[in-house]
This record gives sequence, structure tokens and C-alpha cells, in this order.
Amino acid sequence: MGRNNEKNIKKHNDKLHKAQAKAKEAEVLRKEKLASIMKKFNETKE
Repeated sequence: MGRNNEKNIKKHNDKLHKAQAKAKEAEVLRKEKLASIMKKFNETKE
């Protein structure tokens, strides 16, 4: 049996997609935080 069987491929893809989702979620949170900081900064500036 080879190393590239369905079970191993599925396990790898699940791990990969989980990591990608986590990175995407972190990026969204960063953008939201930046937006709130900019909003607060612009309010205090005026």
C-alpha cells in the first residue's frame, strides 16, 4: 500500500484547510481591529 492513500490525503487536506481557515479568521480580526482603531483615531482627531 502506498503512502498516498485516501485516508492520508483526507487527513492532510483537513489539517491544511483548518490551518487556512484559522489564518483567514485571524486576518479578518486584524482588519476589524484596525478599522475600529482608525475610527477611534479619527473621532479623537476632530
